[in-house]
Amino acid sequence: MTSASQDELYRFLEDRFACAQACTECARACALRAGFMDPDGTEAQDRARRKGIMCAEVCDATCRVLSEQTGLDEAGLRMQVEWCRTVCLECAEVFDACPGAEEAATSCRRCAEACTEFLATLAA
Repeated sequence: MTSASQDELYRFLEDRFACAQACTECARACALRAGFMDPDGTEAQDRARRKGIMCAEVCDATCRVLSEQTGLDEAGLRMQVEWCRTVCLECAEVFDACPGAEEAATSCRRCAEACTEFLATLAA
């Protein structure tokens, strides 16, 4: 293995781990935020609760894919991470409209950024 290919492998593994870690943190923040939402609240609160639950589930699934040897090929891995990034950005936007949800919105954006960085590693 050449030094360049070894560096690429290290970057790939570091970015993959960082993305998985960001997914875990985002899933936790979204699940917590969704738990605070009143199920009988306004339409906006219900939307935020549903989006938070969905984001937590997608982030959890993405973390599992990144953490385990699932046999998923690069195209499948890319689709999962891109889906996660999209859902995180949508969730952050919804949380921006919810007072007290700033931390969850920040976690969503950090996760989306980690996904973007990992996708750049795949493209290399």
